[in-house]
Amino acid sequence: MLRTYKFRLYPTTEQQEKIGFTLERCRLLYNRLLEERILAYKTEGKKLSYGQQANTFSERKQHIPTLKEVHSQVLQDVARRLDKTYQAFFRRVKNGEKAGFPRYKSISRYDSFTYPQSGFTFEGSRLQLSKIGEV
Repeated sequence: MLRTYKFRLYPTTEQQEKIGFTLERCRLLYNRLLEERILAYKTEGKKLSYGQQANTFSERKQHIPTLKEVHSQVLQDVARRLDKTYQAFFRRVKNGEKAGFPRYKSISRYDSFTYPQSGFTFEGSRLQLSKIGEV
């Protein structure tokens, strides 16, 4: 059974900046991964999968040092989101529905990130988020 918790957070100003920084890195990564998928299909006619893109994260962190400041599972979830979007797009095309190709995300359209398995702990009434701090 999966459980999801939703809490109202009261971050400090510094933590708000870190959360904003994390959201911006995730948004930029999402847009870059989307661009790579589009380019790979247009130039080579091949489709990139989640695994192919997720395997490039260690190399990306060497070239883009700011990605090191975001928890690894948060970055993996960005690639999962994009893969899920593509799967939904192709499912709708197959069923003859109005498809709606995946779009680039603006700041206002990317407003959350996920810690799927680790990177967070509950300590009393506080939530400890990896690379952000105790909120």
